[in-house]
Amino acid sequence: MTARKRKSQTSNLIVISDLHCGCRFGLFPDEQVELDGGVTVGPSELQRKAWSWWGEFWGEWVPRACHGEPFTVVVNGDSTDGVHHGSVTQVSHNLADQAKIAEKVLKPVVDLCDGQFYMIRGTEAHVGKSGQEEERLAKALGAKKDREGHHARYELWIRVGQGLVHILHHIGTTGSQHYESTSPLKELVEAYAEAGRWRGQPPDCIVRSHRHRHIEVRVPTSLGYGITFTTPGWQLKTPFAWKIPGARQSVPQLGGSLVRQGDEDMYTRHFVRSPERPKVEIA
Repeated sequence: MTARKRKSQTSNLIVISDLHCGCRFGLFPDEQVELDGGVTVGPSELQRKAWSWWGEFWGEWVPRACHGEPFTVVVNGDSTDGVHHGSVTQVSHNLADQAKIAEKVLKPVVDLCDGQFYMIRGTEAHVGKSGQEEERLAKALGAKKDREGHHARYELWIRVGQGLVHILHHIGTTGSQHYESTSPLKELVEAYAEAGRWRGQPPDCIVRSHRHRHIEVRVPTSLGYGITFTTPGWQLKTPFAWKIPGARQSVPQLGGSLVRQGDEDMYTRHFVRSPERPKVEIA
């Protein structure tokens, strides 16, 4: 990955989320990583496949989708896995080890976007109370600070060309794919209501994560379309997914999203990859 020269304002915003570095099913570089105490660990075959998609995303898809132009990057929460819900799927319960893996994953991305890099705080179960582990990681990576001096924030309002985008990690989930679009649409409607109540400008695009699944909803407006979407993640299927309705039968969705100001309207593009289903056995 090579950095590109930056203009004064970018028309491209790349959003990734839910890397869960430190989990055996999370994003892991294709190399051996030395943990505290001198033990080295490496990726599984599925993690190597996910890493190949990560390389495709940054090396091929992003330059093509951004037309070779500069871009800003937002990591929308859950960059590390933490020690959560009694799980035993982490490569290490030492949070410094997990942060080391996340730094190896994200430092090239910071270089690629020339430091135009933001981090959002995710789920406390993964990144600590008040997102403290994500704040430490964001500071180490040099993420842009908010006006209170935090390197990782709970929400981000950001302009992309002429459009206004609102980004935060959490959103409601569902056990049925029939209602997968409900919460994203509600986020957009509530944003319109809140803007009307206080006479503020509503967002033209709302971005949420947390679900590890992508879906997009558009509604017509006087300016074109109001857009709301959730991002895919970068974590493979964990033991928790096998007992969740709507998740236990579905394949993982790995990828990221682009919000771009075009010649006329703001629009989106999404990169989504999924592993193949298991081999069919013969009775």
